[in-house]
Amino acid sequence: MAKKKLQGIVVSDKMTKTVVVKVESIKEHPKYKRRYKIHKKFKAHDENGQYHMGDVVVIEETKPMSKDKHFIVIKKV
Repeated sequence: MAKKKLQGIVVSDKMTKTVVVKVESIKEHPKYKRRYKIHKKFKAHDENGQYHMGDVVVIEETKPMSKDKHFIVIKKV
């Protein structure tokens, strides 16, 4: 099974070796066919602390590193 890759914006870098990334996606209502945006925040591993608030990054799914953290930052866009 392929690993998920998501693109989002770093909204917090206050934790050590962890950043919070907000990922937006567009969904369509099944009955009314109207499109709307939803967002979800993911905690991602950042080993060297090189990503900061406002950076657009790509994150990839990995094995769980802690209770909430199961993504790793791959690159800056």
